[in-house]
Amino acid sequence: MVKQLSHLLRRMQQVLREPQPAMPGSLQFVVSLTVDVAAAEESEPSLLPWLATQPVYPQFYWQHRQEPEEAAVCGIVRGFRHISDAEGFFQRYRSAPDVRVWGLNGFEHSAVEGGDPADYLFLPRVEVMRQGNQLSLKVNLFSETSLQEDTDEAAAFIKFLLPAHPIAPLTSRIVAQQHRPSREGWVSMLERALASIAADEMEKVVLARCTTLTLSQPLRAASMMAASRAANHRCFHFMLAHNAEQAFMGSSPERLYFRQGTMLNTEALAGTVASDDNDRTAETLAQWLMNDRKNQCENQFVVEDISQRLQQSAATLDVMPPEVIRLRKVQHLRRAIRATLHQASDTACLNDLQPTAAVAGLPRQAARAFIRQVEPFTRGWYAGSAGYLSLAQAEFCVALRSAEINGDKINLYAGAGILPGSDPEQEWVELDNKAAGLKTLFDGEVS
Repeated sequence: MVKQLSHLLRRMQQVLREPQPAMPGSLQFVVSLTVDVAAAEESEPSLLPWLATQPVYPQFYWQHRQEPEEAAVCGIVRGFRHISDAEGFFQRYRSAPDVRVWGLNGFEHSAVEGGDPADYLFLPRVEVMRQGNQLSLKVNLFSETSLQEDTDEAAAFIKFLLPAHPIAPLTSRIVAQQHRPSREGWVSMLERALASIAADEMEKVVLARCTTLTLSQPLRAASMMAASRAANHRCFHFMLAHNAEQAFMGSSPERLYFRQGTMLNTEALAGTVASDDNDRTAETLAQWLMNDRKNQCENQFVVEDISQRLQQSAATLDVMPPEVIRLRKVQHLRRAIRATLHQASDTACLNDLQPTAAVAGLPRQAARAFIRQVEPFTRGWYAGSAGYLSLAQAEFCVALRSAEINGDKINLYAGAGILPGSDPEQEWVELDNKAAGLKTLFDGEVS
């Protein structure tokens, strides 16, 4: 992979020597080649080491949960405060259909609802992507005055990039942890939630916990991303790095939506039970999950909420039968949902689908107001979404099983759906199981 990337960079340098018009606009240059997938996997299993070596930020990493798609992007040509700003950019500058804007949408993403912008979306300078056996290098240009000036800057940027170096293994140990809320505070939060549900103020609310881990030494964000990528399979892996030690990353099992033209795929992922290394034990737990009334009810709430929210945007909508998704530490109920949209609008998709009942509750506004009132931390990007959009297609996963990294401190986030009959102790164990997907990557775990 190192040789192929070096070859693409040399080809791109030649492309950037060509003169460009002294006028405003947006362009993307692409060079690609076919790679031997088996050989690439054996010699270098990921684009992540290349990205982690680069001395330029921001950086965004993405790996699809099931498709052979991986992306490593760095540098910023244009930033956007909201997804609608990115869509407006595409239209104004007549971007090519597959030019992608990458990043995160915060849990409180909508300015219409009065919240401060919490999104971080950007058109990167460089995008390296592997899709199946195709390896591509893309360079984006944008200027409000002269494309030639930005071409010169892009050429200088390319020369600044470095060959990949191996990522250091994860050697930090956990020396302390603190939960927000505490166990006692969690019980109090649930009692308030159950009282509100009993008073018909809400049908369901998803409450979250932030666990701050103190490590034995500062952590490089890419090391944690690499360790999670190797351990947590069947997940979307994402990382937005501001520098080597500050990042937001996660390994999420849940798709928010995938849009291709006007075709939309989303899902209801709600209902949880523990997983197990023993296949027979895991299957027994999965059968219990498929038949448990509380978990089936929780999943159906999400299905009905998504269906209702897509009513105005979709011409057709189909809900698939339930299935159990087995992960390393937990198993989930999932129903796939497919729709045909009246128009291809990612602003509409995001506003319709985020946050779903699986991460906020029902009714949406009442649940969000309750969360803001009782949770002792701000969610930020947790339970928001991570991914990309373009004119042709877009895909965002829900930013779950996520962590905020800041040197030797890590905030781990996990949530649980609260319904009538929810037991505080059982829900606390569910939080532990969900957080374990990242927490158990460290040696010296404390309880």
